[in-house]
Amino acid sequence: MSTIERPRPEGLLHNPAFSQVVASSGARTIYTAGQVSIDERGALVGPGDLAAQTAQAMRNVGLALSAVGASYADIVKITTYVVNYKPEYRSIVSQARAPFFANGTPPASTLVGVAALALPEWLVEIEAIAVVG
Repeated sequence: MSTIERPRPEGLLHNPAFSQVVASSGARTIYTAGQVSIDERGALVGPGDLAAQTAQAMRNVGLALSAVGASYADIVKITTYVVNYKPEYRSIVSQARAPFFANGTPPASTLVGVAALALPEWLVEIEAIAVVG
């Protein structure tokens, strides 16, 4: 069985949207490909809507993880890429992502602004690293 620790380091801001540091041990490390807002047929979900696209990308991360017996609770690091990032987008992404970490212990996280993704209609791409026992 894996163990995941999310300590609260003294001197670092405690932010409920992400963990500053995550330590894990387990038998398997899982890496997802970057997930975007498309359904299983390849159709775009949430055209022009950053919140809807973030939620669909997170659902896709969950589907990828479940294929190998993992879940959102097993994620130790998540990276989110947002097209034409502006500071006001952070709260949109955080709010859309929050329900997927309902247990209150989000993973370590990085948010990166990018000029573009592989297709112009994609606004966000999310990849994750998980550890399971």
